[in-house]
Amino acid sequence: MNDLELLMAAAKAAGLKVILPAAHQRGLWIEGLEDEWNPLEDDGDALRLAVKLEISLEFAAKATWVKLRDEAGTLTLGNIPHNNDPYAATRRAIVLAAAEKYQEQQEKNNGN
Repeated sequence: MNDLELLMAAAKAAGLKVILPAAHQRGLWIEGLEDEWNPLEDDGDALRLAVKLEISLEFAAKATWVKLRDEAGTLTLGNIPHNNDPYAATRRAIVLAAAEKYQEQQEKNNGN
C-alpha cells in the first residue's frame, strides 16, 4: 500500500468519515475536523489513532515495536526501524497497525 492507501485504511479502521484526500495527496480531509488528518506526519493524529484502536507500542534503541489487540488477544505485528527518525517510525508503526486492523475488519465482514 502507498501512504494514501494506508491513511484511508487507518481512517476507516478508526471509524472516521473521509471526505476526500487533500489536494497535495499528503493527508485526508475528515468530516468534523478543521485541519487535514495525517497521522504519518502529525504526532497528535497518530496518538489519537493509537488510543482509539488500542495500539500498543514498545520502544527499543533502533526500532518501534507495534502490537494490536484483537478479539483473540494481542498480536505483535512487528517493528519499524528508526532510521535516524524514531518519531516518524513510531507514527508509521501506528498507521500500519491501524491499516492491518481495517484489513482484519474487512476479512471478518466478508466471512474469511
